[in-house]
Amino acid sequence: MSDQENVLNAAAALVAAFARNDREAYFAAFSRDASFVFYTLPQPLLSRDAYQVLWDQWRAEDGFEVLACTSSNAFVSLQGDVALFIHDVATELRMQGEQHFSQERETIVFRRQQQGHWLACHEHLSAMPEGLPPP
Repeated sequence: MSDQENVLNAAAALVAAFARNDREAYFAAFSRDASFVFYTLPQPLLSRDAYQVLWDQWRAEDGFEVLACTSSNAFVSLQGDVALFIHDVATELRMQGEQHFSQERETIVFRRQQQGHWLACHEHLSAMPEGLPPP
């Protein structure tokens, strides 16, 4: 299997874990030193642990639950042992008993591990530019 296919498979597994609200599998797709930039937060999350703490807080305080997540328009750029995965993402969540739907664009940076598999080491989520149709 090519590196591009391996990155696409790693990205698909990450998105699928998020879509089924599988906290353990989702966070296992990230390295411990992963960083996260979400336009909905006032500051970056500078570790996987920091994101997990926030995820657990959302669950406990807001009833956070992922209901669905769909990836489209995937693109992979290989840069040696690093790969950039860019896609459009449609997400449905439940927070405080209300369903929320979002259309966003995301970049996930993957790094090849010594064992040869790819782990995400950075995620950057952006709002979809206004006026664009859903994917």
